Amino acid sequence: MPKVLIIDDEKPIRQMLRTLFEKECFTVFDAPNGDKGFNLFKEKQPDIIILDMLMPEKDGVEALNLIRGISKEVKIIAISGGGVVNPDVYLNLAKKLGCDETFMKPVEKDKLLKAVKSLLFS
Repeated sequence: MPKVLIIDDEKPIRQMLRTLFEKECFTVFDAPNGDKGFNLFKEKQPDIIILDMLMPEKDGVEALNLIRGISKEVKIIAISGGGVVNPDVYLNLAKKLGCDETFMKPVEKDKLLKAVKSLLFS
């Protein structure tokens, strides 16, 4: 059973993604910030991570750098709704830092699920 880690400070997004992946028989872990997410990554060793780029207590950039410092193999999908700048800025940075795929919020569930399956099973 594939393991997915969702790191996002917005509880409704974590809940929506948890439901999406549990329906597909994934084991799901989630964290409200990059600090807790990084600790869960080390503990649970997920197959794929859905990572929000803007969060308190270690944002997505910091978490991404820490995760990539340990593993180049784990698949990572960055998501962002932007902040003071357009979300494309954060998502382009995420790509440069080693994300496998990026999505702008609000995330289209079908496209995200297709991308996850493609990264894990192709």
